Amino acid sequence: MRIEDLKQRHVDTGDGISEVLDELARHTFDPPSSSLRDRMAQGIGFVTFAFDIDGVSMEIAKYARCLTEISPGAPIHCIAGNFGEKADAILDPEWQRCRLEGADGWDKWDDGKWFARLFFEDLPPGSQQSSELSAEMWQQALVLAERLVNYIEDNHLGLLVIVNTNSNPGNVAYALAIVLATEVTGCAVINNNHDFYWEGGKAGCKRNPGEEPGPRDHFFRNHDNEEFFSFLQRIFPWNGRNWVQANINPVQSRRLIDRFHFHPDSVFTIGTAIDASFFDEPTPARKVENRRQMAHVLGGTPVIEPASVGRFQQTLGTWMADQAPLVCAAHRDLQLDITADGALYLLQPTRIVPRKRIWRDWELIAALLQYEPFRFVFDQRPEMTLTLHVSGPVPIEHRDAMDRLLDAYRSTLNSVPLDVGRRLFQAFSVGCQTHPSLTTKLDIVDIYHLADLVVFPSMQEGRGLPIPEAAAAGIPLVCSEYEPRAVFEEVVGMGRPSEQVILYEEFPDGAFPEDLLASLTSALLDPESQSERKAHNRKAVLARYSLDSLTDTFRQIVDRLDRASESQ
Repeated sequence: MRIEDLKQRHVDTGDGISEVLDELARHTFDPPSSSLRDRMAQGIGFVTFAFDIDGVSMEIAKYARCLTEISPGAPIHCIAGNFGEKADAILDPEWQRCRLEGADGWDKWDDGKWFARLFFEDLPPGSQQSSELSAEMWQQALVLAERLVNYIEDNHLGLLVIVNTNSNPGNVAYALAIVLATEVTGCAVINNNHDFYWEGGKAGCKRNPGEEPGPRDHFFRNHDNEEFFSFLQRIFPWNGRNWVQANINPVQSRRLIDRFHFHPDSVFTIGTAIDASFFDEPTPARKVENRRQMAHVLGGTPVIEPASVGRFQQTLGTWMADQAPLVCAAHRDLQLDITADGALYLLQPTRIVPRKRIWRDWELIAALLQYEPFRFVFDQRPEMTLTLHVSGPVPIEHRDAMDRLLDAYRSTLNSVPLDVGRRLFQAFSVGCQTHPSLTTKLDIVDIYHLADLVVFPSMQEGRGLPIPEAAAAGIPLVCSEYEPRAVFEEVVGMGRPSEQVILYEEFPDGAFPEDLLASLTSALLDPESQSERKAHNRKAVLARYSLDSLTDTFRQIVDRLDRASESQ
């Protein structure tokens, strides 16, 4: 089947799309004339919604390095709907970039028009709205598929690594286009799934009495529209002959096999890797230099002059449209020197999205300031400051999470005397790692080494990368035991030998117990007390999260795809 054949089809219903998918599923390919490794040597493509300074992009960079270990010298192609300003911090300069107009997701897919119509408005079965949207998805998919086919063929790509586009429906047309393009070309696919729509989502009628709504329930708004929802399920993810599913946790893999009947041979669980540089202990001078550079990133000068949080929140809409590093304070005319002795530094190494629950960080800080042993030292040392630094940007669709964080910060300021509040700061670096006045840029390891404590109160994670990263960097960690619980337990190593278990403090859902506050007081005010835990955690991560281990998993996947193509 060719793309020209698909363009001749008249498709204006969900059932019509399903019929095409049925034909593609039955379609067979001639066996390739060369091995997958030989085809990979011509080019490997990584396909996602957008590249920026985010967890998915960082993982893609690791995957690319693993696959070029398997196929040395293979050209890497990054294909997406958008490349953010911070993408240069993640992507190697020699990697090729292909921007596909209309392939970004969620609110960035045609300003959120189609996402809203699919998942926030009713689509009655058999209705005109349902037919119109199906026809629109088909037409958008054809345009994107043709561009993908041309790019694959023009650049002789032998392998595509699809990341999240066919597990989380941020752009249904793009996901359909990827299925069409890969089935037309016969290109081998590793479908890497970080988040599925059914993780934290279900139809309201399937929730138990009293059960709270989930963050992804909107994907099930029109589940009773069978023709629409059936084709949605078919492509999220697509069970193609040349596709292998590479999930980031075993819960996802089990569900694909047990619930959606994927063949176990085509489902893999893929880990992550922690770069060797995480394990290098920075000298005190290096830590000061990292903070000096971050001061330039945050404020343009070695000593930062913060903005008033009240004024900042009033103009938040303008800032959201053009995010730049910033530090907030209780009021104007304050200064912050993060290189000074007594400058306590808490790091939240994530984007600002609701499920990260970043506002809870300020609730923890407020509890610490009410805890007498910590407060006594903070009062006795008037030069002491405390900064909460959130390193990632705020997706435009998640402004509410930013407002809630700022409200929590202001609530903490209001709960303490003025002379305490004026020493509490909120920093946002929005993924920036350099400044025009600097000759070098900070990397992710440098950013972890800024911190005295990593905070991670997330509610739900596909993996939870800050946990092994903080452990490898030797930074004390307080984290929630997020859902799915089995994923959290796998990340920290529960059930493994004790020397492979990452040690952490639990970030509770409710009140902060005194033993937690005592442990964090010790970690912040007496860093040497953490030396034994630091050494333990580094060994635990080194034993489980090596690049060699991740590369071996990719070798198994490549071998599986090679066998599948030979057997057709």
